[in-house]
Amino acid sequence: MVPDERLHQIVQRFQYLEAAMSGGGGGEIARLAKEYSDLRPVVEQIDSYRGLVGELAEAEAMLADADMRELAEEELPLLRARLREAEHALQLALLPRDEADARPAILEIRPGTGGDEAALFAADLLRMYQRYAEARGWSFDIVEEQATELGGIKELVAHIKGQNVFARMKYESGVHRVQRVPTTESGGRIHTSAATVAVLPEAEDVDVQVDPGDIRIDTMRSSGAGGQHVNTTDSAVRITHLPTGIVVTSSEKSQHRNREIAMQVLKSRLYDLERQRVDSERSASRAAQVGSGDRSERIRTYNFPQGRMTDHRINLTLYKLDQVMQGDLDEVIDALSADDKARMLAEMGA
Repeated sequence: MVPDERLHQIVQRFQYLEAAMSGGGGGEIARLAKEYSDLRPVVEQIDSYRGLVGELAEAEAMLADADMRELAEEELPLLRARLREAEHALQLALLPRDEADARPAILEIRPGTGGDEAALFAADLLRMYQRYAEARGWSFDIVEEQATELGGIKELVAHIKGQNVFARMKYESGVHRVQRVPTTESGGRIHTSAATVAVLPEAEDVDVQVDPGDIRIDTMRSSGAGGQHVNTTDSAVRITHLPTGIVVTSSEKSQHRNREIAMQVLKSRLYDLERQRVDSERSASRAAQVGSGDRSERIRTYNFPQGRMTDHRINLTLYKLDQVMQGDLDEVIDALSADDKARMLAEMGA
């Protein structure tokens, strides 16, 4: 049961925000509007829950009336079931939200063990995420890409923008393992290789302040596939954050644009480091990997001979590998999200 006092406080806050916004809100209108928007679905769930509590009380009162008893006995089981569902929905709505969920994301893909095959698998993951982004109506812009001669990827950094990008993509952080027969394998043997995916929430200016004295900016010549020069100007930008050793590169044609992009990626990496530090301090004993962003953990296996994908965090196996590689990721991400919410509910004792 959700404490009624807590529900009362939420509704009071919502009503205050509504009044403040109708009065203009002054210079805080953007912040008030954001909080109002976040609280609105919670208040709607509270109204629905309270309405069912009232209906249940009325039905129980009808039991004392001989003429209404039979009708009440029919309605009560249905109302109790609906109330259980409404209470669960309310508990989900009241779960603490990750402030980064609504943000765009920085996606990084790098090959792990497996040589050329790992680099080719990294390229497959890139295409999978591009198709997933397209299906959800997100924009997908490649910031930095280093390709191999065989068409694989040495390193990939992309910027994904759209609705609730980080909320969906954050579950992809970790080691992805592939089992398949490489095209270069003449004996038909199955090889195992891996690639690492990192998904970082895009940092906002208020999140990270970078001291100009802490960075070194180098310019260099942009190069395309096979090392061929795209142009003859030193347009590519590399930013090194001296305190952490983080290095970010952007290789578009505009040097000014490259500085902006590289700085955005650097801020996102620094913001992610701080989020990981805070999360580690808050839940040092937590064993669950879902949503923790642990990039050393093997999270998923793509087995091509068997046509299956297995997510090891929730023991989910799907025999639809072709569709998954085409960007059909909603089923596994929905399951990961549901498992994450169930864990939080359990931690709250709900």
